[in-house]
Amino acid sequence: MLELLKKLPFWDLLSDDEKQMVSNQAVLRQYQQGNVLHGGCENDSCFGMFYIASGEIRTSILSDEGREITLYRLYDGDMCVLSASCVISQISFDTQMTVTKDAQLLIIPSSTFAKLIDSNIYARCFMYELAAERFSTVMWVMQQILFSRFDQRLAVFLLNEYRKTGIPEIRMTQEQIAQNVNSAREVVARMLKQFAADGLIENRRGVIVLKDIPKLEKLDSK
Repeated sequence: MLELLKKLPFWDLLSDDEKQMVSNQAVLRQYQQGNVLHGGCENDSCFGMFYIASGEIRTSILSDEGREITLYRLYDGDMCVLSASCVISQISFDTQMTVTKDAQLLIIPSSTFAKLIDSNIYARCFMYELAAERFSTVMWVMQQILFSRFDQRLAVFLLNEYRKTGIPEIRMTQEQIAQNVNSAREVVARMLKQFAADGLIENRRGVIVLKDIPKLEKLDSK
């Protein structure tokens, strides 16, 4: 676990006592796809700060009517402080974090994290910088929902998935894509059918094959 702790951006700026405190309290946990980490089955409104050693997590908010909006996704090497919302008094809303790919997380409990940011200015600055970065992403998502056409949003999503792996095959169901682009599965299905008719993709069961990436990029840039 020490090797993972050393990957924390502020680790080298902690005192020996602070390093010992974090080492004693941090835990390494495994989560399976579908597990809800925060705001759900854990029944824990303040999960703590975590570092993703491996896996993928989707962060979303739920409306009173049950509509879910995906805010961002986290991958290997990413960290999250919004899961420690009780530590950051300025955060007045709750999020739900769902494991979308089996994950291993290094977790610093909220009580330990609170002591750390009280005693170490570097850890505190990191917390606010990361929170600001996540809020910037959330604002971009809201801008996409409010002002972008759906064909553009879908093209952006498909291209981002392609750029992550360099492989023009996206192994997701229409329901999973709908969750990530904040739309209904029926709307996604219709647009994928149109993309296929235009020769942009090939739509297979559980797999989207990108056939004309330059045209998708032109759609994204409109």
